Amino acid sequence: MTPDPRTGGAEVRADGWGWQHAGQQHWAAKDLDLHIAPGERVLLLGPSGSGKSTLLQGLAGLLGGADDGHAQGRLLVDGSPPAQRRDRIGMVLQDPDAQVILSRVGDDVAFGMENFGVAREAIWPRVTAALAEVGLDLPLDHDTSQLSGGQKQRLALAGVLAMRPGLILLDEPTANLDPGGVLEVRDAVTRAAEITGATVLVVEHRTAVWLPVIDRVVVLGGDGSVVADGAPEDTITRQRDHLVQSGIWVPDRPIAPVPRHPVTTPEPVLTATDLAVGYRGGPAVRDGIGLEIPRGRVTAITGPNGSGKSTLALTLGGLLAPRSGTLRAADGLAPSPRRRDPATWRSKELLTRIGTVFQDPEHQFLTGTVRDELALGPKALKRDAADTAALTDDLLARLHLEHLADRSPYTLSGGEKRRLSVATVLVSRPAMIVLDEPTFGQDRRTWAELIRLLAEIADAGTAVVAVTHDAEFVDALADHRFVLSAPVRP
Repeated sequence: MTPDPRTGGAEVRADGWGWQHAGQQHWAAKDLDLHIAPGERVLLLGPSGSGKSTLLQGLAGLLGGADDGHAQGRLLVDGSPPAQRRDRIGMVLQDPDAQVILSRVGDDVAFGMENFGVAREAIWPRVTAALAEVGLDLPLDHDTSQLSGGQKQRLALAGVLAMRPGLILLDEPTANLDPGGVLEVRDAVTRAAEITGATVLVVEHRTAVWLPVIDRVVVLGGDGSVVADGAPEDTITRQRDHLVQSGIWVPDRPIAPVPRHPVTTPEPVLTATDLAVGYRGGPAVRDGIGLEIPRGRVTAITGPNGSGKSTLALTLGGLLAPRSGTLRAADGLAPSPRRRDPATWRSKELLTRIGTVFQDPEHQFLTGTVRDELALGPKALKRDAADTAALTDDLLARLHLEHLADRSPYTLSGGEKRRLSVATVLVSRPAMIVLDEPTFGQDRRTWAELIRLLAEIADAGTAVVAVTHDAEFVDALADHRFVLSAPVRP
């Protein structure tokens, strides 16, 4: 990157600011007072649901008007409402799918610069430089629909860095990245801020990776107000116990191991032999896969971004047909001896046999409230209403969603949406579950509860498959690990 002639970082100010979604009594953020000086790099911490993402959306001018919700106080960027300073603001959203606009990688990165009025001759050198900075080594005409979640996250960041805004807003920018990609992306943001003088505000649940490169830590409480604010090391040290109790991931505070009591006969419920996987109409993204999924065990599928993990998960879940090879369910799982491939099963047959949690939680929401979402599967199976209500209440309580039971699933935070998507699968009690990044967006407390819940269902005999970049998840829970290698580029 070469220096940008524009004046550096933007100033951010919140004076008694808050936001309440339309039709909801709960405030997503409230009474927030915050000042960030131009060029500061700030790590924003807080428990799941404390309003971190809402604040970033407000600063990006994405919250809309009166029809979308109610605001209190003032939120300013360079002294003006954010909607009037969009030419100074770049944001990487929590959901990378929502930020992919165009069908080719190069065009997608160029799109923001075109809207910022960057000179045509400067756009493509910036596109190439930004893609290199974030480690997305793909042709400029590569189809964006063929990218993995982690690759889309890198693409979104490249688009923001190429615009060289005065304010860079990052909402869980490394959540879907492999460990090498996490450091690559962090360093790309740091270099961009050093060159342009941009102000950086990053939301992450895990602190360790960002502490070496930020100037300040701001901690939000459960009500969205500031409970701690200061220099990184001093704030973490002084507030360590409070941060842990609030669910913040702090260095050198590991979570206690989860006790396991697994089943004694872990026979395979699903077996892949020389399996090739890929999307319909596209090439196979992986072949030669041999894998057994045992009953009552947790199998973690790991590997770098773009290695085919999510595609394999959808195939194991019966939502994509194998491109070649075989996928065979055991007698206790298959609906009949003649129909062992999950891709041939009807929806209701899958519901009780294999439940899948997608990488994007919103892709599986169908109703208007959290409680109705949980009850949908059992109702479709005509299960006892009292039993369903009891199980629903238990899951709401355990996953810290009970105060949100009457909220629309689409108004939840990213971490809350993830917990709800896991619960919608668990409530139908399938014999096998497939989860894509199950711990995305979780604070320390909700992460631990998810781990305990998954350990319990595995120990009760459920086969659990989890696609994950979360090393702590693998260490705490996985009985087996299946590693996919990096893809070979032509």
